[in-house]
Amino acid sequence: MSDPIRHECGLAVVRLKKPLAYYQDTYGTALHGFNLLASLMAKQRNRGQDGIGIGCCKLNMPAGLPYLFRERFDVSVDQMGEVFSSIRKDYKRIARRIDNQRREQRHETGVELPPFEEDPEAIKREFDLAGEINIGHLRYGTSGGLGKTCLHPYVRRSTWPTRSLMVMGNFNLTNAGELNRVMMQRGQHPVFGTDTQSVLEEIGFQLDEAHTELYHQLRDSGMPGADIPGHISSRLDVAEVIRKSAQIWDGGYSIVGVVGNGDLFVMRDPNGIRPCWYYEDDEVLAFASERVALMSVLEVPEEAVQELPAAHVAVMKACGSLSISPFTQPGISRPCSFERIYFSRGNDSQIYQQRKRLGEQLVGQLTEAIGDDFEHSVLSFIPNTAETAYFGFLDGLRKQRRVAVREALMEMLRRGELDEAKLDDLVLRNWPRAEKIAHKDIKMRTFIASEHGRDELVSSVYDITYGAVTCRDHLVVIDDSIVRGTTLRTSLLRILARTNPKDIIVLSTAPQIRYPDCYGIDMSELGKFIAFQAAVQLLRERNLRPVLKETYEACKAELARPRDEVRNAVKAIYAHFSDEEISAKIAQLVAPTKTQWKGEVKVIYQSVAGLHQALDQAGGHHFGDWYFTGDYPTPGGYATVNRAFMNFYERREGRAYDTLL
Repeated sequence: MSDPIRHECGLAVVRLKKPLAYYQDTYGTALHGFNLLASLMAKQRNRGQDGIGIGCCKLNMPAGLPYLFRERFDVSVDQMGEVFSSIRKDYKRIARRIDNQRREQRHETGVELPPFEEDPEAIKREFDLAGEINIGHLRYGTSGGLGKTCLHPYVRRSTWPTRSLMVMGNFNLTNAGELNRVMMQRGQHPVFGTDTQSVLEEIGFQLDEAHTELYHQLRDSGMPGADIPGHISSRLDVAEVIRKSAQIWDGGYSIVGVVGNGDLFVMRDPNGIRPCWYYEDDEVLAFASERVALMSVLEVPEEAVQELPAAHVAVMKACGSLSISPFTQPGISRPCSFERIYFSRGNDSQIYQQRKRLGEQLVGQLTEAIGDDFEHSVLSFIPNTAETAYFGFLDGLRKQRRVAVREALMEMLRRGELDEAKLDDLVLRNWPRAEKIAHKDIKMRTFIASEHGRDELVSSVYDITYGAVTCRDHLVVIDDSIVRGTTLRTSLLRILARTNPKDIIVLSTAPQIRYPDCYGIDMSELGKFIAFQAAVQLLRERNLRPVLKETYEACKAELARPRDEVRNAVKAIYAHFSDEEISAKIAQLVAPTKTQWKGEVKVIYQSVAGLHQALDQAGGHHFGDWYFTGDYPTPGGYATVNRAFMNFYERREGRAYDTLL
């Protein structure tokens, strides 16, 4: 994706099912769970930029000893290795300290104790992150601020383990403001911040209620106080707590929670928008945002990794029993398309094939755009994440070319006109050239820079291959998607123009992004979308300015309707134009300026039908397309898109979610 957007956070969960001593004997370390967590997070480093967080819960800790731990690191994801290296150095320092103490004790008492690193009980007691439950979070800041205090996991502590709670997630709730209002009506005092805080407090409230009810039942039955915590722990119905907590949630989410007693839960939104996968054997239960992370780290085949069903919560009690049950009615399945187009690592077998098909779907449109003149075409891709779609595009071209050659050959045979010269001309002519035109000459992630200085950064990071393109050539480049068009306009197209082609044709494997996302991707400000800018420009050029005012009034009217009846009034902005007209205007808007190149820029987008044809072949899913079509899977999406237009019209910046009162 040439444009910088913050996207999906990453989750990793490891629940050891046996005592730490087992892993010491089997794998040579009691830190087996921590090591698996570190590997799962490293395999999903593509899902984080703003920081990482780690949590640990230790089962059956004696009274007086801590049992719930959290570490958060406000660092770039590229520093993840340094973070884990630092943690392991802390572990080594603890080991040296304990071993020194034990040598002194042996000298004084003659009692021989094993080295610290061979003593699982001591490791669990002394090292914070040595426990049976390990959770990790990679954060892309899609809402709230940045900085350490905004990093997951969030913790709510109590002297009762069954009221202590640690939560992290890959999600966005569209109605966090409504949750805050509910809490205030109860008499609570929520602190307006992120929806993560709202989720933590809502689950925490329901957890308190369940705990208190059980406590009073057990106390009133005459049970001794010392026995009550264990009975509360065994009877606590975590799935029921989740069912009550999530009744009014609207959004996309995969959320992980750990109760202080050792109960673990992982839940997924009713529409399956956010991804969540899991694997279980007799040693471990593990969850991750991406299937291939579990496959690679645990060395298991694809069929061994299962998808957590939408609207379900997986609960592993402290005793080790696992249940997966619905916590609400499932909605229409709408997994996020951008997981397949861009976000997830491309080595998943399904995602790899889907990205290739996305590229192949564009062959027909390009053939028409260049008049089948592939002999004078150079094909490439920008950025590197579009490479798989590029391979699919080349496959599609080869298939098309084989069909064309076969038909021409059969016609020659029918006419008796086949000779060696004509055969050579038929087989060898009109083949495109595939070249690596744009590439990064240093290893730098361009989206880390602020938007103000990003143009210069991209210009210095990207370079071109000189001499591969002539002034007679169409330069065709494939991109994953075009969100804002800023990078194309200010940097990449200007760089590509240095090759002096006849024209530059940008192929987007995703359709035009016309509407905000409100389920986790930071694509919520409508006025920044290049497709929206193009439509507004066309309205102004064609004396249709009143449509803007009419749409504004329609958005206000929609927001006054009952929540479940709100519809997308912003579709009126695009209703007057064809997809091709908007694409042509986008091409004008992104065309490079301040350059001597006089060629034309064309932009060709994937169709929505082509998107679904490429994605929906696997798994029986109909992948979400609300950012392209404006058809949202939840009521909160429709409220968000109408607010987003009102913000644009009123010239207000910021997200359009319902986050405050």
